[in-house]
Amino acid sequence: MRTTLHTRRGTRGAAGRGPGRAVLAVVAAGALVLSGCGGGDKSEEDTPGGSEQTDAATVQLPKLNGEKIEVAAVWTGPEQENFTKVLKEFEKRTGASVTFVPAQDPIVNFLGTKIAGGQPPDVAMLPQVGALTQAVQKKWAKPVGAEAQAQLDKNYGNGWKTLGAVDGTQYGVYFKAANKSLVWYNAQVFENAGVEAPKTWKEFLDTAETISASGVTPVSVGGADGWTLTDWFENIYLSQAGPEKYDQLAKHEIKWTDPTVKAALTTLGELFGKKEFLVGGQDGALQTEFPKSVTQTFTGGDQPDGAMVFEGDFVAVNIAQTDAKIGTDAKVFPFPAVGAESPVVSGGDVAVALKDSKGAQALLTFLASTDAAKVWAGAGGFISPNKSLDVAVYPNDIQRDIAKALIAAGDDFRFDMSDQAPQSFGGTPGKGEWKALQDFLKNPKDVAGTQAKLESDAAKAYQS
Repeated sequence: MRTTLHTRRGTRGAAGRGPGRAVLAVVAAGALVLSGCGGGDKSEEDTPGGSEQTDAATVQLPKLNGEKIEVAAVWTGPEQENFTKVLKEFEKRTGASVTFVPAQDPIVNFLGTKIAGGQPPDVAMLPQVGALTQAVQKKWAKPVGAEAQAQLDKNYGNGWKTLGAVDGTQYGVYFKAANKSLVWYNAQVFENAGVEAPKTWKEFLDTAETISASGVTPVSVGGADGWTLTDWFENIYLSQAGPEKYDQLAKHEIKWTDPTVKAALTTLGELFGKKEFLVGGQDGALQTEFPKSVTQTFTGGDQPDGAMVFEGDFVAVNIAQTDAKIGTDAKVFPFPAVGAESPVVSGGDVAVALKDSKGAQALLTFLASTDAAKVWAGAGGFISPNKSLDVAVYPNDIQRDIAKALIAAGDDFRFDMSDQAPQSFGGTPGKGEWKALQDFLKNPKDVAGTQAKLESDAAKAYQS
């Protein structure tokens, strides 16, 4: 996944730890909290950051006057703008000068070029667990220092620390998390069509049928960005096949030709195979980038291009670029249950030091603190895995409830499957899983062919 205009992917962290564990505490918490969170408190929404924000520092940082620090990330648009606010706060606190370096996908290739040229950034924000593992294997990543580790131990659960570690050594700080199991919808369209938020996959398809009959195309899909399609598959697979199979497929312990994959693709094809359910049909979806898939759902009042868009909590960033108000015009429900329970797939971006410098370690320390998290949390479109962060800093009830559910999950969660895969399979545009699922969106009847292509690419990537 990506978090944001991305929320991408990544050690065989949480998903690899617990075959047989519950799908996720957030599944239960999220289903209870999110299904009823559509109303939103307008008075609180109008006061971003809540009433309990404080400028009192919770972490001490060194003075770095004159030091220059570069931070590379794939974030663009509002995400980049909001992360820059975090970096500005770090500059103010330390006296350092921090430069944001826009990275391209796949970020490991981008960093490899920088490192080969002798100009690595001080810190990189990696959107895949697999990218973190590669950075360690290539001996690029530096272990976190004592100060950053202290903040991690104070503010993070073991699950998120484990995700940032490789072979028992802590290398990363998960700064930005995501709940990637949400469907956002245009409330006026639902009201006009006389439908309510569906709880099951069958109800979801029935709701889409009713909305289509009302004159609005039901679902907006950002198929030009292959990562969104992996998220569709993963949510269906986790709910339908269960957590044990999910963990096995994530580690390629079972093949993509497995009957459970066939079942999940067949289920996904029930949506992707209906041209009238997708904005622009299959061809239009394949030409739609993620940001547009969101904005076209919340532009045009009660006659938008699409009624619903699936993706994580970071969708709020793109909704903010429209006139729609979260909680009134834009509401959300958990990804519908395909099996016994609704799934919850998590993702995140991890900060890793690529230089042994005082500045790099200081930035990791800051990013592991509540001081850094509250800067972006107050701006919206951001969920922090930092359990010490006061949820009052989030700008509306919907994001507060999503954050509460994430923290309530503790260590029992499933991380984005494609983010755990080798980047060549799970995180590269035009290749591997991204490309195979784009081809599937184009031809949803070709389940067997899609499985064969996925398995061929996975076998090469995992060196099976």
